[in-house]
Amino acid sequence: MKYNFDQTPDRRNSDSIKWNFFEPDVIPMWVADTDFVSPEPVIEALKERIEHRVFGYPTERNGLKEVIVDRLNQLYKWRVEVEDIIFLPGVIPGFNLACQALGQAERAILVQPPVYPPILAAQKNAGMVRQDAELICDSNGRYFIDFDLFEEKIDPSSQVFLLCNPHNPVGRVYRQDELAKLAEICLRKNLYIVSDEIHCDLIYSESKHIPIASLDPAVARKTITLMAPSKTFNLAGLKCSFAVISDKEIRERFNQSRRGLVSEVNLLGTTAAYAAYRYSQDWLDQLLSYLQSNRDFLYQYIQKELPGMGISPIEGTYLAWLDCRKLGLQESPGEFFLRSAKVGLNDGAMFGKGGAGFVRLNFGCSRSVLETALNKMKLAIQSIHTVTY
Repeated sequence: MKYNFDQTPDRRNSDSIKWNFFEPDVIPMWVADTDFVSPEPVIEALKERIEHRVFGYPTERNGLKEVIVDRLNQLYKWRVEVEDIIFLPGVIPGFNLACQALGQAERAILVQPPVYPPILAAQKNAGMVRQDAELICDSNGRYFIDFDLFEEKIDPSSQVFLLCNPHNPVGRVYRQDELAKLAEICLRKNLYIVSDEIHCDLIYSESKHIPIASLDPAVARKTITLMAPSKTFNLAGLKCSFAVISDKEIRERFNQSRRGLVSEVNLLGTTAAYAAYRYSQDWLDQLLSYLQSNRDFLYQYIQKELPGMGISPIEGTYLAWLDCRKLGLQESPGEFFLRSAKVGLNDGAMFGKGGAGFVRLNFGCSRSVLETALNKMKLAIQSIHTVTY
């Protein structure tokens, strides 16, 4: 069927954290949550489940692991076994569990800021320390890995590398040669890899996602990969994610690290996940086309209307990383746009080193909302009369 992503429901009275976090006159463009209605097969599957009218403790959703195994093979030529898959209520619990399973107190977790804030906090939750191998940015706003710095940061205390690919917030989808180099260093230095790949389905036409564990069996044996249908099909509230762990010993350590504290996935979450992965590819294809159009509109708008602002090339995700350092602002850009434009963004400082002076903008919304927010941001910048080019 044909989906109309220009039409989105009013979410202000729907218990949405995205739309309820700010005052009602603010356009929320922050948390990674789209405004689009989920695929029709998902809606129908949930209706059928609800009409049964009983919601007791579930068993594992029949066939879901097999659908995931087939999907990974079809998309990435990555062959995994059904027993490699462990369901989780979220990717954040997943990488926290992984760090606690693979790491030890006072040892180190290596990350690549600016990066998703819960990744920066994983070391504290595991009683470990954090090592930052900051990404480098060229004159066009595109980010790269400084491999010399990456290797230099690794010392005898290092145990886990926490990878984010596609990268949130800078939008990189790492190439095979970049992933191979990261994997080679980690294997040589005896680091485990925990790879947050939650945005792996949200890739634009010029890029291709490659799970780092798919590179080689030796890499897979040292890797925990985390994926989910939540960002892809707008199902975050249903709490269904999964880990792929090919090494039996690491799977056992991962399960033991739960210590009775992390619940299983809920009944409606697995119902939605099965319908999304099994029957909703046409919706995803149309979504990607719409998001790519939004992305390109954002590029053009900034180039034409906001020449003092920079934007990093977006290879994946529906998140834009905007450089506001030349706007002459007297406060953080997140605070400025909230106060002066009534647009709610993520301030870059929360993403760690290299994030100050930036904001993250979520363009997973209708074009009309995106354009309205950008116009308000433009007027706010014009009002200060201090833009330097």
